[in-house]
Amino acid sequence: MNTNNFELFSRELLYKRINHPTRLPVKSVTHTFIKDLLQLLFPHYTEQTYFTEEEITSKINLLKRNLKTLLLSLNNGMEKKYEEIADKYFEKLPSINKSLWEDAEAIYSGDPAAESIDEVILAYPGFLAIAIYRFAHELYELNVPILPRVFTEYAHQITGIDIHPGAKIGDSFFIDHGTGIVIGETCQIGNNVKIYQGVTLGALSVQKKLANTKRHPTIEDDVIIYSNAVILGGDTVIGKGSVIGGNTWITKSLSPNSVVYNKNEIAFKNEKDTNEYLDFCI
Repeated sequence: MNTNNFELFSRELLYKRINHPTRLPVKSVTHTFIKDLLQLLFPHYTEQTYFTEEEITSKINLLKRNLKTLLLSLNNGMEKKYEEIADKYFEKLPSINKSLWEDAEAIYSGDPAAESIDEVILAYPGFLAIAIYRFAHELYELNVPILPRVFTEYAHQITGIDIHPGAKIGDSFFIDHGTGIVIGETCQIGNNVKIYQGVTLGALSVQKKLANTKRHPTIEDDVIIYSNAVILGGDTVIGKGSVIGGNTWITKSLSPNSVVYNKNEIAFKNEKDTNEYLDFCI
């Protein structure tokens, strides 16, 4: 690249920086804020022992200041309301905390391999993804731009679970294994729902003009969705108490207590039948 090209490239980079400014390295600071929230709510994550209520209150106030700094860094109309948003967010923290302990209890109760709630909180990627989603969802509800997606994409990065912060998820949410789960923005999930790895709760169409419509399914209370099931469409409702088997593809609503599964057909070859056989090479 010659000198003239370098000058043009430098000018282009400067133009982008002027038109897309931030006051902080938003991603790294956001990730630190998430870790600090986890450390506050769960002793399993903490790097500091708190001995008094005053110490915990001081930590909460510090986190509130950090959130205000993050909001200001967005340069996206937050200057006039960042203090109000931070105050409202931390007013929601007790209910977020309550929901997360209920999620942990649901995972512990529903997974025979889980030996304790402590193990769920420390070791289960599903719980971690749910926690970060619940942190992000409250920001989304407060109409905070960008940050909610940075939150949930961090969860996506470290757990392989992709939950849009706009999704509405009820109490006692159970994710087992979790890898490959996708839950879309307008998805609505009831209470006591169990979801296994590879499940997609998605849209039938991804056209931009449909951005402000309900594009993702509704999952009612007490539904179980097994691995790699795909449920699509904003008009699709999975009725209460239904069981969705693995590797199913659903684009229509189901009445309550439905059971959906694929019928497997397995062909066995007799050892004497050597004329026709399948030769797999992977």
